[in-house]
Amino acid sequence: MKRNSIGKALGTTLSAAALAAFTLSGCGSDDNTGTATTSGASGTTSSSAECGGKNSLTAEGSTAQQNAIAEFNKAWGQVCPGKNLSYNPTGSGAGREQFIAKQVDFAGSDSALKDDQVAQAAERCGGNPAWNLPLVFGPVAMAYNLEGVDKLVVNGDVLAKIFSGQITKWNDPAISALNSGATLPDTDIKPIYRSDSSGTTDNFQKYLKAAAPEAWTKETGSEFQGGAGEGAQKSAGVVQAVQSTPGAIGYVEKGFAQQAGLPFAQIDSGAGAVELTDESAKKAIDAAKFAADGNDLALDLNSLYGTKEPGAYPLVLATYEIVCSKGYDADTTAALKSFLTIAANQGQAGLSAAGYVPLPDAFKGRLEKSIDAIA
Repeated sequence: MKRNSIGKALGTTLSAAALAAFTLSGCGSDDNTGTATTSGASGTTSSSAECGGKNSLTAEGSTAQQNAIAEFNKAWGQVCPGKNLSYNPTGSGAGREQFIAKQVDFAGSDSALKDDQVAQAAERCGGNPAWNLPLVFGPVAMAYNLEGVDKLVVNGDVLAKIFSGQITKWNDPAISALNSGATLPDTDIKPIYRSDSSGTTDNFQKYLKAAAPEAWTKETGSEFQGGAGEGAQKSAGVVQAVQSTPGAIGYVEKGFAQQAGLPFAQIDSGAGAVELTDESAKKAIDAAKFAADGNDLALDLNSLYGTKEPGAYPLVLATYEIVCSKGYDADTTAALKSFLTIAANQGQAGLSAAGYVPLPDAFKGRLEKSIDAIA
C-alpha cells in the first residue's frame, strides 16, 4: 500500500474549555448565499468558500479538539455571517457513535473510524463510505504532580510499565536512570487515565504499543486497557485529578496542562530527552504518513509514535472530522463543505494561540481535494 508523507507543519499551544455542550454563534446578517474568500495563516488568499446551505450544523465528539472547533466556528461566522456549528464535546467514542446513529452531521474524533464502525458509518451515509479528515494536530503532555521535581524524563518503556502497574514508585531504577542527578522520592505513582471513551486514550496506547511493544502487552483502543491507576472523565477531569493527587501522572492535551500550570515530562525516544515544544512537535509530525491513497485521509501513526528522530516529541495526536463522502441532503452538503473549507484555511490562523499545531501546508492541498469531493 502506498504511503505519502504529509510534509512540514506550522506550530504552537491549547486552552481548556467547559465540558458541557456549547453553541458558538456567528454574527452578522442572514445573507448566506454568497461566496467568500478565505485566507490561510500567512494572510495570503488560499481558496474560495461558498456560504450556501443551511445556517446550522451539529457535531459531537473529541474534547481535545473542542477549542479548535471554537476557532473554526468563529472563522465560519466571520466569513459567512449567520452560520453556526453546535458542538458537543462528549469524547471521541461518543462522537463516532452519534454520527453513526445520524444524531449529528459529523463527528470530531482523535482517532479514525474503527474497523467495526466502517460498515456502520457507510450505512449511515446511504451506502457511501465515511471519510476521516484531519484538520489539526495536538501534542499530548504527560502532566505530573511531584513535589520538588521540576524536570522529569520518561520514555515509552517506563510509561508502559507505569500505566500497566509494573512500575509503582517514583524512585524506581528505570526512572532514576533517565533522570541522572535528580532526587526522586520514594512515593507511590498514581497513574491517571481517561475513564470515558477517548481518542486521546487510543492515541496514547498506540504510542505505547509502537514505542514499547515488549512492555505494553495490552490492547489499544478508545477504552483504557492498562489496568492501573484512577480514571477521570474527559480532558479537564484528567487535569483536575493530576492537580489534586500527589504522585500523579496523566496524559492530556498540552494546552489543558499548560493552562492549569502543571509541569509535563520530557520524552526520551533513544536520542536524548526532548521537551514538548512547538518545534519538537512539528519535527515529529513531519514523520506522519497517510495510510492509503484516496480521499479518506486516515493517518498511519506508527512512524510518528515510533520515531527515533533527534529532537522530535513523538506523542502528537491527529484530530479528525468524520464525514459522509455522500448521502447528505443538498443543504447539509453545502454547509458542511463551507465549514470545512474555512476551517482548513482561515480557521487555522488562531490555532497556535489555542495550543495546537496547524495543518502542514503540503497536507492542506490534499485535504481541500477531499472536501471538494464531498457530494
